[in-house]
Amino acid sequence: MPSLRPTLHAFVLFLLCAALSGPPPASAQVLDTPAAGPGRPRVGLVLSGGGARGLTHVGVLKVLEEAQVPVDLIVGTSMGAIIGGLYASGMSAAELEREVLAIEWGNVFERREPRQQLSQRRKEEDFELSPVMELGFRDGEFRLPTGAVSTRGLEVLLRRYTLPTRHLATFDGLPTPFRAVATDMETGQPVVLDHGDLAAALRASMSVPGVFSPLEVDGRILGDGGLVDNLPVAVARRMGAELIIAINIGTPLAGRETLGSLLGITTQMVNILTEQNVQASVALLTPQDLLLQPSLGKLTSADFDRAPQMVKIGEDYGRSVLAALQRFAAEPDRYARWLSQRGELAQTNQARNGSISAIRFEGVNETRAQRLAHTLDTRPGMPLDVAAIEDDLQKLAASGDYERVDYRLQRLGDGEALRVQLRENDWGPNYLKLGLDLRTDFEGQGDFNLRISHNRHWLNDQGAEWRNRLQVGRTLAAYSELYQPLGGVGDRFVSGYVDAQQQRVELYGDDGEAAAIGFRQGVKLGVDIGWPMGLRSEFGDMRVGVVGSLHRAVPELVGSQLASSGLVVSTQRWRELGLRAAVIADQLDFANFPSSGYRAKGELVLGRRAYSAGGSSSFSRLEGSFTGVRTWGRHSFNVGARLAHASQIPLGAIDEFSLGGFQQLSGYRVGQVAGNYLLFGRLTWYRRMDWSPGVARAMFTGASLEAGNAWLSGSDIGWKGLRAGSSLFVGADTGLGPLYLSLVHAPKGYTGLYLFLGRP
Repeated sequence: MPSLRPTLHAFVLFLLCAALSGPPPASAQVLDTPAAGPGRPRVGLVLSGGGARGLTHVGVLKVLEEAQVPVDLIVGTSMGAIIGGLYASGMSAAELEREVLAIEWGNVFERREPRQQLSQRRKEEDFELSPVMELGFRDGEFRLPTGAVSTRGLEVLLRRYTLPTRHLATFDGLPTPFRAVATDMETGQPVVLDHGDLAAALRASMSVPGVFSPLEVDGRILGDGGLVDNLPVAVARRMGAELIIAINIGTPLAGRETLGSLLGITTQMVNILTEQNVQASVALLTPQDLLLQPSLGKLTSADFDRAPQMVKIGEDYGRSVLAALQRFAAEPDRYARWLSQRGELAQTNQARNGSISAIRFEGVNETRAQRLAHTLDTRPGMPLDVAAIEDDLQKLAASGDYERVDYRLQRLGDGEALRVQLRENDWGPNYLKLGLDLRTDFEGQGDFNLRISHNRHWLNDQGAEWRNRLQVGRTLAAYSELYQPLGGVGDRFVSGYVDAQQQRVELYGDDGEAAAIGFRQGVKLGVDIGWPMGLRSEFGDMRVGVVGSLHRAVPELVGSQLASSGLVVSTQRWRELGLRAAVIADQLDFANFPSSGYRAKGELVLGRRAYSAGGSSSFSRLEGSFTGVRTWGRHSFNVGARLAHASQIPLGAIDEFSLGGFQQLSGYRVGQVAGNYLLFGRLTWYRRMDWSPGVARAMFTGASLEAGNAWLSGSDIGWKGLRAGSSLFVGADTGLGPLYLSLVHAPKGYTGLYLFLGRP
């Protein structure tokens, strides 16, 4: 993996969306050719690459079948290889269309697995920092992930579709002989894949550099075949094709208006290189061959969400050149025999599902393999269940430690050996994330915090982790934790941590104006023993432990209102030692703007407190929170609640719990409502907008109603004392975290605009 080079990576990210897309002229080029005689000439189908534009091939294939054109061999590049390879494996055009339209393309290329599958440790990182802004550190250098998007979802689909072909010696044994074209990324030479793992061959052919990670096949690092042969006519000719139907979905050059920047010129250079190899292939076609070029207008190689439109364009275009296609058609009885033979071969390749004889891990050492084997539901001796295997692989991928998680089935005795293929992240095992919090009320009140985290995975083969976090800004904080699993997967773990912070705090008077300014310092050390909820703590975890802490509260500026009350008079110091119990359960589908699931968290600490001025007392601290989300259509309703209690803290210290700020009692200043008893509830509605910019997962409009208060004494608690707040907002789930622009209002607070980026 090369060192971090931002400029280079910015350029190559455009390969899929720019180099292999564009609107070629709509045409069908063919000259008169004699009808096929008794020795029918072999017809080869050549499919070009083009990302999502390659889905157009499916529509053309439907028309080829309707015209009764027998295809004797297929060669494809990139998306053309995927469509061609699946068709060659025995799928009909109708089956291809059904599968293509059923796929949720928005989820296929997600870098992370569904959030519910992540361990609780990974989920908690979502509430600390953005999961998108991630770098790796290895061998003394910073590294980026090798692909901008994940191909695991695509690999799962390809593996499932090609499973019946898993025991073939070569691709000549497919119902239709097939070849895929890839690029050797070390030599720059084209690689024609004609045997081995069909799913891997299809995936390798579509490994667009900088977008999808390259794939190692037979010792070679393979990238997208479109770089060297996007329309592989010569390969089809070498396979024995006498007549060729070539479908080119185009690599046109950009216009003059795009050449005013370095990025535009670089993209044009890639377009020129790709177009040159396409034109070289077109020059190999004879007057007896057929070149099809559907017009896709402004549709790009990234428009997978427009799959139905792509297929329809291909189908409509195919019918517009039906007269040309009929020149390749066979007589009805000949076509029926061809169709029957293809079906018989497909049926022959359908391997009977037996049982799993053994499970083998590749890419990790034996100790780690044994540990990972315990996370699988699949066991030797069980019947072969593809859905269960895919679920097991999703669990492995959810750890985030592997850039490739795949499997193969290999004959072993009377059953099959499950070979789990893992490749560790080349940019790990040290992971760095950068995040920030930013808020302002446009009236001079605002905060800014910058956060950096470091995670070191697999300190040992038992899965130990080291997590560190540093924060600078209004709050200075440092945190470090060492996490060590005990025994097998799903057993207990121990955790030792240190947490230090200094926070600047404002205290407010009854009139809502700041009455005192100070800061609070604290250092906390603790050791926990815990139990995961679920094999990988995907449902949460429970902990009990011992925690000790040192605290210091320093008033800097005290108004007469508080000074006369005697609450804040001098610097206070104290220390605490106690027993701690905590539980957390998280099944939200997204940390920001979730559409379903829940999150519950609770903590209880009991112990003794000693004061620097002398004396000691017992203390208790209890805090709990809950979030639950349900969605109907595009409307999501998010219910939140929080309660907290702390026994009286030392005189002069900053109050233990507080409310205020966006969606924490909107319309009040941050920390304006503070005390030792706290109750809070919130109902938030939001609706996903149809439009979303490329920098955000989605945009939302919404509103919230909030009620709560904090009291110094339990005797003051009452429903009449609750305060209300509300907000109307436009929000976006960005790579830096949730972004809100809101109008906030509180009857006893203020009305105004609020901008928030980070965690509310």
